[in-house]
Amino acid sequence: MDLSSIRILDHHAHNLLTPQAMAGFTLTAAFTEGYAPEIVSQHVKQTLFFKRSLRQLAELLGCAPTLDGLLAARERLGYEGIAQTLFDAGNFAALILDDGFMPERIMPVAWHNRFAPSYRLIRIEHLAAQLIRELNDWPAFCDAFRAALESRGADVVGFKSIVAYRTGLQVNQPDEDEARRCFAALRAQAEQGHAVRIAHKPLNDWLVWTMMEIAARDSLPVQFHSGFGDPDLDLRLANPLHLRLLFEHSAFRRAPIVLLHASYPFTREAGYLAAVYPNAYLDLGLALPYLSQSGMRFAARAAMELAPLSKIMFSTDAHLIPETFYLGACCGRAVIADALSQAVADGDLTADEAEQAAHDVLHRNAARLYFGKQEPGSPNGAP
Repeated sequence: MDLSSIRILDHHAHNLLTPQAMAGFTLTAAFTEGYAPEIVSQHVKQTLFFKRSLRQLAELLGCAPTLDGLLAARERLGYEGIAQTLFDAGNFAALILDDGFMPERIMPVAWHNRFAPSYRLIRIEHLAAQLIRELNDWPAFCDAFRAALESRGADVVGFKSIVAYRTGLQVNQPDEDEARRCFAALRAQAEQGHAVRIAHKPLNDWLVWTMMEIAARDSLPVQFHSGFGDPDLDLRLANPLHLRLLFEHSAFRRAPIVLLHASYPFTREAGYLAAVYPNAYLDLGLALPYLSQSGMRFAARAAMELAPLSKIMFSTDAHLIPETFYLGACCGRAVIADALSQAVADGDLTADEAEQAAHDVLHRNAARLYFGKQEPGSPNGAP
């Protein structure tokens, strides 16, 4: 299958660094979830992902398949030139960006419109940390948090939580008194000039629960980081099965829940959730392209073992540098084509059904979920 003509609706990615931040950035840091100096400077260069990526980028950019060759191509094309080249080659219909990652060092969401129509996700932990620095009263904080989610701009098409990184995915119905006490402790830290990191379970539970209430009322998609990530994460607490309480809570059933990153290595668990809960969806980002070829094939095929094809979506989870957008798109198309071709060979799909599934996974499922777009030609302004 050749999926190069299908324009990807990249429903989860992050903003590019500013030119100023890029000047002091070590390029290899974008190819690993680790951040220890020896990982970034040494070991990442020995990953299958990095070695394969250099060859893929060299083929597109006409440079040597080495880090020095890539750096030379970047110098030759310039900041915007290489970004435009890579985004054009990636063939994106739209970008949905979480701008809560490294917010002080990234380009605005609107700047990315030069590559594809760009939309926002509100990362609730980043929003809450901002408000804690500004407000010293719990009722005022609660009102401001709700208001920010309810009066979101027209470019906001979903919410995002990284609670998996903070206190894990086993979110409980919140105890407001405990949440208030956590707020007071964080507010005291903020007043002393310390960074605000919300790693208090009662407050995290309150934030997620409040987000889910508003998302369900407005039928707005909610993304949860699940599965692997950087060392800040306790992987044992990132299994999406921990979200069962949210899926079972009747008041939240109108809020689509998107499990990011193929929930790897819990891909089969995520596929099960997508198969049994109407509002559970499975994303293939980050696993594609970070894994080896065999690992990516496993993730895509494992997702399709049980999950409905109408519930699977692809994102790049690209971040910081434009190379990650192109590499995600390149690997995403190839691996999804492989998985669907195998399904045809196995007799699970016809060739026509596989073709339709490719369009759904790469574009149409996300268009329906985030924009309510039912058909490719729907005249509602969606990509």
